[in-house]
Amino acid sequence: MNGLHITADLSGCAPAALMIDITALAQASRAATEAAGLTVVGDHWHRFPDAADGQPGGVTGMLLLAESHVALHTWPELGAVTLDVYVCNYGGDNAPKAEALMAHLTALFQPTETLAQRLVRGRLGATGTTNAHAAHTVDAAELAPAGDALARIEARDRA
Repeated sequence: MNGLHITADLSGCAPAALMIDITALAQASRAATEAAGLTVVGDHWHRFPDAADGQPGGVTGMLLLAESHVALHTWPELGAVTLDVYVCNYGGDNAPKAEALMAHLTALFQPTETLAQRLVRGRLGATGTTNAHAAHTVDAAELAPAGDALARIEARDRA
């Protein structure tokens, strides 16, 4: 069940039109995924409503892969995008495909800054392996800021 999970936080993204065009974003994401040699088995996309001040709402979407998943979230008002590519390596090493896909998706948005992280997953019980990202128990105090942010987003969407 081992695999590679890559995330990227992009800022200073140039093509604002792509960040709000659900159809173009879905098509470009599917094309990039298939070009990387990964298998799309389903997808789901949602465009958020425009804000009260006229700022266009962003898009969130997911491609379900035979190998795992791809997720994209856009914030056009911030010129920001977050990307998430996870592939399992059952039957073969899909890491190069995940890397190629992340590079292609990142290039679509022409960011001025990118923060990417790689996490090797699923090596539970393997001897001699370590992971730089240690698991820990999360308490309610750690979740409070996220809950506050979620409440603000939900209030914005109700407005």
